[in-house]
Amino acid sequence: MEDLSYYEILEVSQGADKTTIKKAYRKMAKLYHPDKNAGDKEAEHKFKLVNEAYQCLSDDQQRSIYDQYGKEGLQNMGGGRSRSSGFDDLGSMFEEMFGGGFGGGGRSRRQNPADMDKYPLDINVEMYINFNEAIFGCEKEIEYTYKKACQKCKGTGAKDGKLATCPQCKGQGQVYMKQGFMTFSQTCPACNGTGTTAADPCKSCRGKGYEEVREKVTISVPKGIDTGNRLRVSGKGNIGKKGHRGDLYVTFEVKPDKHFIRDENDVYIEIPVFFTQAIKGDTLTIPSLTGELELKLDVGTKDKQRFTFRGEGIEDVHGHGKGNLIAVVNLQYPKSLNSEQIELLDKLQDSFGIESTPHEGILDSVIDKMKNWFK
Repeated sequence: MEDLSYYEILEVSQGADKTTIKKAYRKMAKLYHPDKNAGDKEAEHKFKLVNEAYQCLSDDQQRSIYDQYGKEGLQNMGGGRSRSSGFDDLGSMFEEMFGGGFGGGGRSRRQNPADMDKYPLDINVEMYINFNEAIFGCEKEIEYTYKKACQKCKGTGAKDGKLATCPQCKGQGQVYMKQGFMTFSQTCPACNGTGTTAADPCKSCRGKGYEEVREKVTISVPKGIDTGNRLRVSGKGNIGKKGHRGDLYVTFEVKPDKHFIRDENDVYIEIPVFFTQAIKGDTLTIPSLTGELELKLDVGTKDKQRFTFRGEGIEDVHGHGKGNLIAVVNLQYPKSLNSEQIELLDKLQDSFGIESTPHEGILDSVIDKMKNWFK
């Protein structure tokens, strides 16, 4: 669970609104609450992670930073896991049980420019995987580039690490603009908020403050992963000035399958059925994710009729059971008929007697009604 993103911990999408997030938080907090899991250290740890995730995602500013830079971005802002101003009474009660906010926090404070990194320590990469790899899980190798602070300039981008006051913001890290009687501030674009610039650029890194390193890492993709899910690989991100290394976040994109269509944990498959099979209610052998299944059609099965096989879908990535397989009938009719086939169909139709002409009574009355329109 710790390897999941805040959104995955609360089991919500990245575009979820505050109401959805709050509802998911209450559900997860109730599930892992210490009163219901006395002595269970794992449940206690999950409870803390759920609380931590909610504190971030319920605060617009923290959520925006997290979406861009991950947890490391929050830490660089000085807050990270501090309580959100909108935290409700239930959250306060949870905090008291564990002696205050989880993971520290407090007011944000400006860091020493010499300690600030020029880049976030967390990395986000995208990975494309096949449908079957997402369903059954797999091992995948990722080759990516991470940043490492330049040793010669100590990550400052300045020759011998010598910095000068930023001429644009005068060392404040912020620039201000006036519009009427209001004043707006934003991070200085020249120094990225550090308040300093290189007096003389480092020749080794050309003033960037870092070097780029290529690395490969093998990850275990869990069963049931879906498009948009993120997996955290601890300690495989960028390396900062002080040697701290962030995390690697892998966002998945699952390629569609030719036959199976996924809808969350359910899987749909279209089954072509000849009209005579539908009329008789035949039994068909159809493919599933794990082998073959027997599909018993109803007598007179209709086009687009659905048959559900419970528990034959996709395993939930969070371990909450499996979805269903839904077989959707696609009726097939002959494209042409020869004389013998037409004769046989006529005999079949005649064998049903009056049942084979349901249209006559209805259409005759409609025709008679229309004739009266023109009298």
